[in-house]
Amino acid sequence: MFTDYKPTVGFDEYFCSETARPREDLATLLASLGQMGLPELNRSHASASQLLRRLGATFRLNDSGLKGSERILPFDPLPRLIGRSDWINLERGLLQRLEAIDCFLADIYGPQQILNDGVIPREDVESSSGWRPQMQGISLPLNRWCHISGLDLIRDGNGTWRVLEDNLRCPSGVAYFLENRRVMKRLFPGLFEGRAVQPIDAYPSHLLRTLQDLAPWSDSPRVAILTPGVFNSAYFEHSYLAQQMGIALIEGRDLVCEDGRVWMRSTNGLKPVDVIYRRIDDDFLDPTVFRQDSMLGVPGLIDVLRQGRVAIANAPGTGVADDKLIYAHVPAMIRYYLDEDPIIENVPTYLCARPDDQRYVLEHLEQLVVKSVAEAGGYGMLIGPQASRSELADFDTKIRANPRNFIAQPTLQLSTVPSLSDGELYPCHVDLRPYVLRGASNWVSPGGLTRVALKRGSLVVNSSQGGGCKDTWIVDDQRIAAPQPQEAVPC
Repeated sequence: MFTDYKPTVGFDEYFCSETARPREDLATLLASLGQMGLPELNRSHASASQLLRRLGATFRLNDSGLKGSERILPFDPLPRLIGRSDWINLERGLLQRLEAIDCFLADIYGPQQILNDGVIPREDVESSSGWRPQMQGISLPLNRWCHISGLDLIRDGNGTWRVLEDNLRCPSGVAYFLENRRVMKRLFPGLFEGRAVQPIDAYPSHLLRTLQDLAPWSDSPRVAILTPGVFNSAYFEHSYLAQQMGIALIEGRDLVCEDGRVWMRSTNGLKPVDVIYRRIDDDFLDPTVFRQDSMLGVPGLIDVLRQGRVAIANAPGTGVADDKLIYAHVPAMIRYYLDEDPIIENVPTYLCARPDDQRYVLEHLEQLVVKSVAEAGGYGMLIGPQASRSELADFDTKIRANPRNFIAQPTLQLSTVPSLSDGELYPCHVDLRPYVLRGASNWVSPGGLTRVALKRGSLVVNSSQGGGCKDTWIVDDQRIAAPQPQEAVPC
């Protein structure tokens, strides 16, 4: 099956790039794939796409109009494997990072010690599109701001894990993470043989417990998911999670704020709501505080939050930590609040707002990846080595006009994993989005959503840019003998 598979320069997670031989701990999986054969793999792959469509596991492109824009997230059947000992270290690093970010958010919306001490420039925070001064002075349950997080990790050309981005407002993709495993177990059961793969299906129960933890004033908190509606790109996920947790899926028009509480309209009258898992942006949450023209939010919601009679996950204002310029300061946050070195390092980052960094970026645009600090989904980005002269000139102008809006990073050789497309196997670049829940306790999903840049040679894994996804397995480190041990050559 892998005779014609040629790993690219960098780190391939199935094969040693230098020798093109399989990694020792992949021997059992490769033997199972070999027994299946490429024709059968292709047939099952087609069945997987049909199954995902029947399950309704679709997403909507925001710029494609209201009709004909529903599509499944392309699914790749070759799983990604991560050893348990490697994963334990990643878990520690994720929790360390989120603890520091939570301290940072509580601080900047409170005493602002990190700004007063000059560790992070005040201008970097207060100029962020995610900064919400309306949240200053508000105390939150458990003093937690980021309850549901999805941090994007990559492995560089040496196989070293790094944090690429922080997603803290409304991180998406967890429904596909769960459904990918369901499809794999149904259509590719033979690939699990000889492996103890960590289960992931407890995520909805852990999520519900995390949300309930945020309402200590109630013995049986009522939780609901607030969605913008059926035309949102992630509506499948909203409805999926509501069904899995057995809670209400609501829109802003279903809620009303009266007598210092939030109430949900129902056929039996008004019912109190204690916790809102919001899947709409800050600007639209409360028209009396944020955007006055919002038709999606709930008038008076932030006032009830201020009184401590409702919890919102994630808290409004967390988006300031999604800012890619603030991302560059997270290692300093870890040292400042926790007095520790980061367990997982950032990707090296140049801040175009700094004159020296800007000068370097403009002189090396063709070698760098430039990102707009407030954009997501692969938009507002320049990949220098793949850009045309006009694109390079355009970004040169944009950076000079608004340097605060851009950061730049080296063009990394993201690790690759074999992927299936048009009947062929070839190396595709991947990242990983683990999901972290933080209520009264912490829980990290075993694995996460592996996103795949399915276009050959592409470094962009976002679904809106043609990316797909694959199942991620956390497996024991113990080597399991393969049927053909001569195929297993250590690196």
